[in-house]
Amino acid sequence: MLNFARLDSLGEILHDALFTFKSNVALIEANRHRETARYTFAELRHVAEGFAGRLQAAGFEPGERLAIVMQNQSKWVISGLGGLFAGAVLVPIDYKLTAAEQLTLLAHCKPAALVVEYPTWRQMLQHETAAALENTLVLVSEAPDGADLGPARRWEDPVRSGFSLSQRRRTDVACIVYTSGTSGRPKGCMLTHDNYIRQAESLSQIFWYREEDNFFSILPTNHAIDFMCGFIVPLMLGSTIVHQRTLRPQYLVSTMKRYQISVMALVPMLLKAFEKKLREGIDELPAWKRTLVDSLVSVNRFATRREPNPELSRLLLGPIHDKLGGHLRLLFVGGAFVERNTAEFFYQLGIPVAIGYGLTEAGTVLTVNDLKPFRGDTVGAAVPGTKVEIRNANDQGIGEVWVKGPTVMQGYLDEPELTGDVLIDGWLRTGDLGELDAAGHLKLVGRQKNMIVTEGGKNVYPEDIESAFDDVSGCEEVCVFAANYVWPRQTMLGEELLLVVRPKSDGDLEQALLELRARNRRLVDFKRVKSYLTWSEAFPRTASMKVKRQVLAEQLREALERETGLLPL
Repeated sequence: MLNFARLDSLGEILHDALFTFKSNVALIEANRHRETARYTFAELRHVAEGFAGRLQAAGFEPGERLAIVMQNQSKWVISGLGGLFAGAVLVPIDYKLTAAEQLTLLAHCKPAALVVEYPTWRQMLQHETAAALENTLVLVSEAPDGADLGPARRWEDPVRSGFSLSQRRRTDVACIVYTSGTSGRPKGCMLTHDNYIRQAESLSQIFWYREEDNFFSILPTNHAIDFMCGFIVPLMLGSTIVHQRTLRPQYLVSTMKRYQISVMALVPMLLKAFEKKLREGIDELPAWKRTLVDSLVSVNRFATRREPNPELSRLLLGPIHDKLGGHLRLLFVGGAFVERNTAEFFYQLGIPVAIGYGLTEAGTVLTVNDLKPFRGDTVGAAVPGTKVEIRNANDQGIGEVWVKGPTVMQGYLDEPELTGDVLIDGWLRTGDLGELDAAGHLKLVGRQKNMIVTEGGKNVYPEDIESAFDDVSGCEEVCVFAANYVWPRQTMLGEELLLVVRPKSDGDLEQALLELRARNRRLVDFKRVKSYLTWSEAFPRTASMKVKRQVLAEQLREALERETGLLPL
């Protein structure tokens, strides 16, 4: 179990780990089938210290901000580590945002230094607001020879300079992580060194992480889950991080097999993609083999009913495990709602899915299933040191989730009013609706505002019924709203559920509607969707591929009138 009572900052802890595990492999970068970088802990320490020295030689002071806009690669980790060694406040920014959106966040956090990939920097330079970075040290990676970088410098340029490990306190801010604000008021969550250290300690109490684990960093490192589970925790443990620059499905499994990936952090969308791949493989088997697989799954389910046993499961169901590399023993899944059937499918195959729940405002994880025994119907119990309460519960025990604990943020950067709305006497208002069962496990049912109350007094949460419309042929994606959430009204009357449908093509819509209507009829009457509308654009999503409901609602509101845009389902 991790215990850092004698150390005060992420920089100190990670620097110490790079010494302790110096001969272990720390970081591997692959691109397609080719390995492009490999570092031992000692080598990683050397290059990260060099980066820190470069910042310090340029006048970078402890407590100043270092923004990173990069996809998953070795230079992200080197820059992040070097920044922490120099006492930087890291600002991880989503590389998938537009240049305008990235510049909005950079203007808000005012970094002293920025690390950015060349294609992204080139787009930033073309934007009218790029002048805001004229006093920022900009280091651009992988720029072609002769490229005009404007005021920026090459990340790869050799710099000889001294290095000294900066001392930071636990109460100092370690990271500013944006949860929104690419349009409107930016919300940059200020998370301290203590927030991250206590999170790592609590996770190590629950899960059986090992030094010999290989962590596959598949989510963007700017995402809160991967920042912890694909960057901080593996290095603290002496484990190996593997990056795959090309995340096309045909390369993922070969990378997982080649590097014997044992632990991954995913979002539900990726988990569903893996589920589809496995189910298709099983369905293609001859009838007698499917019967055999069903029997072995039953044996495995009985043998692991109290806690996982990955070694036994691989012995029973090795060919299925080989579809995901053959060494996977833990999937950590969060960031959005995980369907119970999907989680149970993986557990029955002997691939444990630890379902967690958290917010950017509270580090990474507030509650998680400890798998002893496995439960797919909740997001688990509170992690050590964290309290969860249900406030203003209705007759069904459902109310707003409030949390308090060592991972809750200091507040939103330069937004005291927004901070005061969500942080009250040390408690964080999550805006999520849920209930606690007798075992202290949290069940989520939706967001507080995207909800309706039927005439019969039933509370209906659109997110709760969305899964009924998953995987409809002809549909690219669907989303359920309370219509009054999209087009607000000053009344509780006339509320209805709305299904937003993005068809794969116009020709697919008619067949898709037949299936959608059939599924809708199978829902209990008060959960049935009344109307639908078609939408041609891809739904806006977060880095974890969760639909940005508020943004989508705003887009619908601007483009369509309620009276003319809705059609009966």
